[in-house]
Amino acid sequence: MLGLPKSTELNKQLPKNAIYAKFQMSNAEKGKVDADISKILIVNEVSAAKINIAEGEKVKSFFVLAVILKKKEFDEKTIITISKLIPQNMVLVLEYGTQAKLAVYHTKLMQTEWQEQDRLSLELKGLDMDAVWENVLRSIEGGEWKDELSLDENLALREQQQKLEKEIARLKKLARSEKQPKKKFELVQKINVLKSMKN
Repeated sequence: MLGLPKSTELNKQLPKNAIYAKFQMSNAEKGKVDADISKILIVNEVSAAKINIAEGEKVKSFFVLAVILKKKEFDEKTIITISKLIPQNMVLVLEYGTQAKLAVYHTKLMQTEWQEQDRLSLELKGLDMDAVWENVLRSIEGGEWKDELSLDENLALREQQQKLEKEIARLKKLARSEKQPKKKFELVQKINVLKSMKN
C-alpha cells in the first residue's frame, strides 16, 4: 500500500470492540465511531529495522492504518479520537469506495485531498526516522515550509496564515457590500495590514 516497501507490510485487523474495551469508550463515543467507520486495518509498520534507516531520537517507527469509512462526509472528531487513543505515530488512509485520502494527527488533523486509491503514495525520505516522519507530515499537510523553523513552528505558522486568509476573505466580502466610501476605505486598509502580516 502507498508504494511502501514489502518489508513493512502487515495485514492485521484492529477490531473496533478491542478499541472500545481498551479505552473504555462511552456509548456515545462508540456510536460516533460506528457511524463513520466500517473497519480498521493495520497495513504497514515502518520502522528503522524494516527500511534500513537509522532510528530517530523521538521516532522509532510509525504505522499505516487503513480506515474504511461508511460515508465520505465523516466527522473529523472521530478520526482525531482514534488518533489520540492509540499512542503511536500513525498515518491513516481514509478509504471510501474507490477514493482515499491520507490523514495524520499532530497537534491538529492534517489531510490530503480525495483521490483514486491507486494514485496515493507515501515517500520515505530522510536520514533517520525523525526526518522521515517529519517529511511524511509535511507531505500530508501540503503547505509551504520554512526550513529554519521546527515542525511545530511551521504548523503554528500555517495555522496563523490560514486564520489570516479567512479574515481577509471575510473583510473583502464586507468591503464589497459596503456602501459608505469611508467605511469601505477603512476595510481595505485593514485588508492591506493583514496581507502584509501574511508575508
